[in-house]
Parts: sequence; C-alpha cells; structure tokens
Amino acid sequence: MKRASPDRQLLPELQLLQLLQLLQPSCRFPSTHLKMPEGLDLEVSHHPLTMKCVANLVIAMQRLKGHGPESVLSTGFRDEHLLSIMLESLVEEQEVFERSSAPPPHFSRTGRLHCSLTDGQKRSLVLVQSSMELHAMLLQGGSSSRRVHLNMSTYVRPVAGAEARPVALCIKDTNLYLSCHKDGEEPALHLEVVKDKASLQRIGAESEQLRFLFYRRDSGVNLSTLASARFPGWYISTAPQDNRPLLLSQEGSDCELTFIM
Repeated sequence: MKRASPDRQLLPELQLLQLLQLLQPSCRFPSTHLKMPEGLDLEVSHHPLTMKCVANLVIAMQRLKGHGPESVLSTGFRDEHLLSIMLESLVEEQEVFERSSAPPPHFSRTGRLHCSLTDGQKRSLVLVQSSMELHAMLLQGGSSSRRVHLNMSTYVRPVAGAEARPVALCIKDTNLYLSCHKDGEEPALHLEVVKDKASLQRIGAESEQLRFLFYRRDSGVNLSTLASARFPGWYISTAPQDNRPLLLSQEGSDCELTFIM
C-alpha cells in the first residue's frame, strides 16, 4: 500500500474484491469497505497465500479510512507514517508449546557424615580383602582397629515429606560403595568401585545408579535401618552367625536389621 504513482501498474479495487472472495468465498466484502482514501492506491505485489494476509490487508484499509485525503496528501504525511499504520494492523500469530511430560525426578546430594555400623550383637564391620566383602565380626581387645568406617552421603528426596532419608555408603578413604544387585531371584549386597564419585552428585529416581541409595530410618537414639531404594522391602542386615558377609534380607527373617550408628 503506497501513494499513487503513474509509473506503477496498480491493482484496481474491483480485482482486489474478487481476489478476497476467491480466497474465502464465504466472506462478502462490500466494495465501499475497500475504498481507498484519495491520494492512495493499493498495489498487491504477490498473491496472498493465507487468509491471515488478506485479513492484514483489509484491517490496514479500514484504518486508513480514518485518515482523510488532506492528511495523506499533506507534506507532513511521510512513508514512515504509512508504515506505522500498516504495522499496527498486523494480525499477530502466537504458538504455545507445552511439555509433554516433566523431567524425571532426581536425588540431590546435600552433605556427608562419618559413621560406623554395629549390629544388635555388638558386631562391627570388617573388610575382607580376599573376597572384597564386609563381614560382621565381634572385635575384642586390640582388633578394634580393623573396624570399617564409612562415609555416609545424604540426599534430598524428589518428593518431600517422607521420614526416611536417602543415603549412600562408601568405605572411608576408598572408592568402594555398597550397592544392590539382583542375583538370581533375590537382590544381593555388593561392594562396587565408583571411579567418578561426582557422578553420584545427582541420582535419577529411575536410573541404574539407584542401586547405590538406601533409605535410612531412625527408630531410636542412634538406632537405624537401611532399606534398599532399588529393591523396596530389603534391608542391609547381618547373619545370626559371626564372621558372615553383610547381606540383604526382609523383615521377619532371623537376621539383624537394626544398626547402631
């Protein structure tokens, strides 16, 4: 849309009306609605491809009806004024994108504690190097130096409100972590080497790294249970016999499920 120029081939208003009706036969635009102010002519440089383009054109023409011949022919009416009128007439199109699903929740590490585990029979954990297992043993006299000390990393649960706290257990000054794997029909407890401890800073609730997490639930002064996060209902426990490996068992078994920390 521009001021009339004798050197340019212009599209007559009647042809524009026919074009609008061709693009949208159900719409009827009276020719009087398309009348341009004196001093302005309408030129369509390319065929409008959508009704949005046609709508912008019609709205712009309607806005120009508010400007009389005197205003558009005056020396103060410049091309930028015409451009401003056109831009105000644009029909905005906005797309809204919604996430199909929320990102999976994570456990986030918040701190670290130092501790040792002693079961109800006063047995401590000892590392057996030959088998790379933790055994529960009754230590006497000078053998207390064999007791294993643990680094307990604490985590924030994805869903707040539960009493049990997620933790990961690592033998102090090593990269050996307690983890849960399924051996046959039942889960079992293992010592697993973690080369990159930073990889456990955030643990996905549905990831394989969930095997390193346990839910610590305190039931008294320094009394706690440690339940597997990957295998609900299975607890870190000690066998009734002395010098046996630390294992996973369920409530109701003859194993010790409660530890002094």
